[in-house]
Amino acid sequence: MTLININALGVTLGDPLFTDLNLTISKGDRIGLVAANGRGKSTLLGCIAGSFDPTTGEITRARGLQLAHVQQHLPQGAAGKTLYDHVLGALPQEQQDYESWRVDVVLDELKVPYDLQHRPMAELSGGWQRTALLAAAWVTQPDVLLLDEPTNHLDLHRIGLLQEWLGALPRDTPVIMTSHDRAFLDAVTNRTLFLRADQSRAFALPFTKARHALDAADAADERRFANDLNKANQLRKQAAKLKNIGINSGSDLLVNKTKQLTERAAKIEAAAKPAHREQGAGDIKLANRGTHAKALITLDNAMVETPDSRALYETGKTWITKGDRIVLLGTNGTGKTQLIKMIHRALTAGEVPAIKCAPTVTLGYSDQHLSQLDDADTPMTAVAGQFDIGDQRARGLLAGAGVNIQMQDTKIGTLSGGQKARLAMLILRLQQPNFYLLDEPTNHLDIEGQEALEHELINHEATCLLVSHDRSFLRNVGNRFWQIDRKRLVEVDSPEPFLRAEMAG
Repeated sequence: MTLININALGVTLGDPLFTDLNLTISKGDRIGLVAANGRGKSTLLGCIAGSFDPTTGEITRARGLQLAHVQQHLPQGAAGKTLYDHVLGALPQEQQDYESWRVDVVLDELKVPYDLQHRPMAELSGGWQRTALLAAAWVTQPDVLLLDEPTNHLDLHRIGLLQEWLGALPRDTPVIMTSHDRAFLDAVTNRTLFLRADQSRAFALPFTKARHALDAADAADERRFANDLNKANQLRKQAAKLKNIGINSGSDLLVNKTKQLTERAAKIEAAAKPAHREQGAGDIKLANRGTHAKALITLDNAMVETPDSRALYETGKTWITKGDRIVLLGTNGTGKTQLIKMIHRALTAGEVPAIKCAPTVTLGYSDQHLSQLDDADTPMTAVAGQFDIGDQRARGLLAGAGVNIQMQDTKIGTLSGGQKARLAMLILRLQQPNFYLLDEPTNHLDIEGQEALEHELINHEATCLLVSHDRSFLRNVGNRFWQIDRKRLVEVDSPEPFLRAEMAG
């Protein structure tokens, strides 16, 4: 049964975000909405929810349809409320007095600990805030659920709980969601919409299978377009030959035939649609400065501690050698980031005796908060001021990294999370390191950016130690895996047992 019909929908904000979009949403649909950062995913959800007016087209909703829209950020005034009161406030006033039990049921379904339920939202982590927004949406018993980046700020355990919760929803409840987590989309969707400025495509498949189908469809379009142009070119060649013969012979028949062939060629050219070309938000390209050292980093029973000097675990004796792409696995709070910071200190200040670094190591470092970027700086000064490449070259590199000309002289603090992440990767590239320390490098990167980073790390045989909650990313990139297990750092053959345990919680 069709609940929502989207017909020829388009939104233009300066440039078209999407045009001529047609989509039906029926009972049981679990739709993954995929596009690069800033390409209209949140805008489309707003259109479906009725909070944003499209430029063209229309949306028809079934009579009496109730939608719930979980946005990325806390609504105004929510920060001062407790989690419980925020969820209760989603109910109409008359229901709050007599049906507050609904809040308890939803919070229990989402496994929100009691002690967190009565804390102010402002004191909660981003992950628990997102859970509160989800609970406030679901407590209203909507017919359709719209989720904008529901896995943002969630650790693997909470992502596992969210997947389980979505799987337990009534099967006929449609859910439309945006996400950059490919493994999550594979687990919870049965349809995928690739949103584009034009030629958006939908497939009745989860993300990975849909991506293969999209690539095949784009390749077929490429072949069809080339064939159409070739056919038109051949017709024009025939017309040119006949024209010469007709002129020389004075044949009106041949002149008319020439005109017909030319008109046919023009019609084919007008009807031919070029294959989709994604206007990329910027390629991420990493360099890999050479080193002859076999062991870049040596850990000699280093003790990893909390900032207040409480022992967490010991590394044992191990090495990071050239070409290693090591993924550090461990539950939240076990000290993954602390090890990254220790190695960073060893490389930059030489103050960790148990960590030895080869003198030829050139470090590339990015933490999960992108603290290496100065929000008061501008992208241009961050690039041209650090590297002797000239202003013109700097602007070209920034544009290629997805920071358009209008944003290049504004404060870094005003950039989106995705733009900041791409700027950080560009600066890493220009530093030309031979060893990367990456703490949650895919935070804020869209799927296109994640895949570009994966490609560069693998194809350039980069040496790196990284932490990531993104299952697809760490599976694709890692060729060694270290796990923090019972106060020891141990090497494991595969991340899968750890991931299964985390997701099951």
